[in-house]
Amino acid sequence: MSKPIYLFSISSHPNAVSINSLAITFLKPSIDFSKYDYLIVTSKQTSKALEQYEKESYVDKPALCVSVASAKSYENLGAKVLDIGGGYGDNLIDKIKSYPKNKKWLYLRAKIVASDFVEVCKRDGYDIDESIVYESSCSKEILNVRVEDDATLIFTSPSSLKCFLKNNILTKYHDIIVIGKTTAKALPKGVEYQISAQTTIDSCFKLIK
Repeated sequence: MSKPIYLFSISSHPNAVSINSLAITFLKPSIDFSKYDYLIVTSKQTSKALEQYEKESYVDKPALCVSVASAKSYENLGAKVLDIGGGYGDNLIDKIKSYPKNKKWLYLRAKIVASDFVEVCKRDGYDIDESIVYESSCSKEILNVRVEDDATLIFTSPSSLKCFLKNNILTKYHDIIVIGKTTAKALPKGVEYQISAQTTIDSCFKLIK
C-alpha cells in the first residue's frame, strides 16, 4: 500500500490530499501605476490582487516575475512579462541589477515576505517602491489537519510549513519534500528532507519514492 501524500499549498494536485494552507485577504491600496516602468510579481496572489484595479492602469507595465507560475498568472491578465527569475526572491537581485538604475520599479507584495532582495537592490541605488496588496493567515483546514505517521508531506512555502507546525509535529517517519531553499530554511533543525530541483509542485512529485 502506497504512502498517503499531503500537499500543503494554495494549489492542488490529483495525486495528493491537497490542503489549502492559507487564507488570503486582498488589499487595495491606492497605486499610481503611471509612475513606474516595471512591476515585480512574486506570486499568483499578486496577479489576483491586480484584478481589483482597472486593467488599463497596469497592463502595459512589464513585470519581473519570480517564477514560471507567477509569470503565467501575470500573462493571463493580458500583460507582458519582462523577465523570469529562478523561483526565489533572492534570485531577482541579479535580474534587477541587469537593468538601468534610472528605471522605477513597483514591488507588489504580501504583508510578510521571506526575502530582502528589495533592500539589497535599494542599497545599491535602484529605485523600488513597495505596495502591500495582500496578506495571508493560516487556514482552518491546515490548523485542523492530522496526518498519518508514514505520510509524505509536501510544503510549498515557509508560511504553509509554519502553519502546519502550529498544531502538528514532523517525525522521523514522515517523508518531507519542500519546494525550494526558502521553504527549507523554515524547517526545524535536524529534520531530514528532500528539496525539489525546480520551484514547481510537479518537481516535488518527482522526488516521491
